[in-house]
Amino acid sequence: MQYGYFDDKNKEYVIERPDTPSSWSNYLGSTRYGAIITNNAGGYSFFKSVAQGRFTRLRFNAVPMDQAGRYIYIHDAESKDYWSASWQPVAKPLDEYKSECRHGSAYTKISSDYSDISTDTTFFVPLDADYECWSTKIKNNGTTKRTLKLFTYVEYGCNWNAADDLNNLQYSQYITNMNVVDGIISHASNVNLPEMPDDFEEKDQARYTFLGAVGLDPVGYDTDREAFIGPYRTYANPIAVEKGQCSNSLAKAGNPCGTLQFEITLEPGEEKDFAIFMGIGRAEKEGKEVVAKFANLDLIDTEFNKLQNYWHSKMSQMSVQTPDGDVDSMLNMWSQFNSLMTFFWSRAASLVYSGARDGLGYRDTVQDMLGVMHSIPELVQERLELMITGQVASGGAMPVVKPFAHKPGFEREPNPEEFRSDDALWLFNAIPAYVKETGDLDFYHKVLPYADKDEGTVLQHLRQALEFSIKHSGAHGFPCGMLADWNDCLELGQEGETVFVAFQLRYGLKTYIEICELLGTSQDEITWARAELAKLDKNLHEHAWDGEWFLRAYRDDGLKFGSKENKEGSIFLNTQTWSVLSGHASDQEQVSAMDAVHKDLATDYGIMLCAPAFVNTDYKVVRAALFNPGLKENAAIFTHTQGWTVMAEAMLGRGDRAFDYYKSTLPAAYNERADVRQIEPYVYCQSTISKFHPLEGASRLPWLTGAATWAYYAASQYIIGIQPDYNGLTIDPCIPAKWDQFQVSRQFRGANYQISVSNPNGVNKGVASIKLNGELISGQCLPACPAGSENTVEVIMG
Repeated sequence: MQYGYFDDKNKEYVIERPDTPSSWSNYLGSTRYGAIITNNAGGYSFFKSVAQGRFTRLRFNAVPMDQAGRYIYIHDAESKDYWSASWQPVAKPLDEYKSECRHGSAYTKISSDYSDISTDTTFFVPLDADYECWSTKIKNNGTTKRTLKLFTYVEYGCNWNAADDLNNLQYSQYITNMNVVDGIISHASNVNLPEMPDDFEEKDQARYTFLGAVGLDPVGYDTDREAFIGPYRTYANPIAVEKGQCSNSLAKAGNPCGTLQFEITLEPGEEKDFAIFMGIGRAEKEGKEVVAKFANLDLIDTEFNKLQNYWHSKMSQMSVQTPDGDVDSMLNMWSQFNSLMTFFWSRAASLVYSGARDGLGYRDTVQDMLGVMHSIPELVQERLELMITGQVASGGAMPVVKPFAHKPGFEREPNPEEFRSDDALWLFNAIPAYVKETGDLDFYHKVLPYADKDEGTVLQHLRQALEFSIKHSGAHGFPCGMLADWNDCLELGQEGETVFVAFQLRYGLKTYIEICELLGTSQDEITWARAELAKLDKNLHEHAWDGEWFLRAYRDDGLKFGSKENKEGSIFLNTQTWSVLSGHASDQEQVSAMDAVHKDLATDYGIMLCAPAFVNTDYKVVRAALFNPGLKENAAIFTHTQGWTVMAEAMLGRGDRAFDYYKSTLPAAYNERADVRQIEPYVYCQSTISKFHPLEGASRLPWLTGAATWAYYAASQYIIGIQPDYNGLTIDPCIPAKWDQFQVSRQFRGANYQISVSNPNGVNKGVASIKLNGELISGQCLPACPAGSENTVEVIMG
């Protein structure tokens, strides 16, 4: 079943039916002022942190899953009928109520048409602003004059600290202090305490937000939730809306809300514009400033256009035209925007992530950079340096880095049992990718502090990451699993060993040697790394191969994971793909391992993380057994890993299989089967339920996932084959044989490349010739052209 379509021209996904299988969401704002909004105007707003700065309330895991939200109720003064400008929460019958939602890049437009009254509301956060705007047009499409009463609604948290607001009611219900200042709502908590702008993590301090209007003057208000909704009502039928009159309540405790009441009269065909602004600060200061700034409503359009142009310019750094429209819709907009929002918010803010993960998870965040290197390199550098300073002097990493509280050189080194074995090794993916994108070789020499003490160059940070893994190795010479090795559900023990991270270590050593040779580092350093690489390869050769595929891990007592000896979980995906990505596996082993993946793990909905599912295995051996078979780490299609599979097959030159794998989890490919996938058909998810469960094909946890980054990275660099390198752009496509041509526009170090690829012989991989500006070049690497130059590239595969 289809609920919407991709509007590629406007870079929007258009939802035509509001009764989507789940609430389909979008992101507004920046890493300071962020917001989640759904196709029915649900969601919440927060400042800096979802856990410690969520000032509007959402009840997670409710039905519907997105309430409360940002609502505008409409009451007809004559008929006494009422509805909302979004289908929810009032939910009028869909044969009478028409709705359209357009999710775009950091904005959402929701329109409605009911009872001859139409509304169009654009929700967005202006660039660099700490407030959001709901810009609204309301029109009378009928033949008679209409008198309407309008009511805003947001439900505030009592405390910005989300846990306290929802759980510590004996405290949070007594700190609210609501006021209305010159028609602007003041939402305040802990007003008897000082503000502490330099200590964001202190929850017990005075904090303020405002809600005001431009274009209409309030005639009433409510700031007490129970006064507005009624003690036995819901968001669908607030008593104030039903009566058509607020009670001018002021909440001095209890549950606060933000309701401004307006009255308008519309002649037939008449339209009125107004806007609601909600943001951080005091009503009497920041609130008044914002309302005064936008007294001329035309400025809203100016700010919106600036926002749209900003994001579109970021995502235009690379665009494609391929024979597959689903691929184009994703690569030119949604895959990039999904990667950008994941980069911004890691795993902290969504309709599922409720702030339990406060800050930036180390391993997730370092991977998340790979999908946005080309679009926001300056922000990547800032974030990359932050994460490098989250590495401790021993080479391991802090599990979480909080941007709003991080103090390099003064952080506590994690206890040994807190370290995860893969964290710092992801730096070998992110740091070279940044340098290759920007050409900034000096970055390797930049001195940055460690989290706990001392400092070192970026290259020394990389060396310490290698040392940490080598030092913490077990009986077979593989890195120890520690707390986790990417898969949090393998119980390896502190001395158990992970073959997956062994392949990561191999990739790190290989990459380190390449960097040292490029920089002309001392031969002793290169000799050390080569010796460690040879030792690791020997151990992998002797202890990691299981006959047809690679083992996943060893427990500290020698028990194997991912072996044909195991009745359950006999094959795991990660070690097969990384045996190829790391460069360790022989040609025969690569083919055997990836063919085993195809035989035992591939499904129509993607590649399972492992198989068979764990049913009888003791959960103390594999924690994944806690999950029902086919869910999450228990043999689900864990989407994070799909990009690695695509990359591995592309490296083997098997373009048809690589593309089939890519399409099997491509969100847009499910647009006409949205009732099966259930979640948004324009963004990636954490996992899809596999064949071991009756809900096969249903997906869970959209938006914030490493799947977004790796899917974009795999498609752009391994299928489309545009790979930044130290000396330029390498062109190395691996495509379906049926593709006869495609085009790419790529901005690289300030130069523009218009790349046309033809495939006259229907091959999967291989480049016969490349012309740059009409001249044949040697090899497959385009030299970095001067910034500002326009360049044409003709590629013939063969």
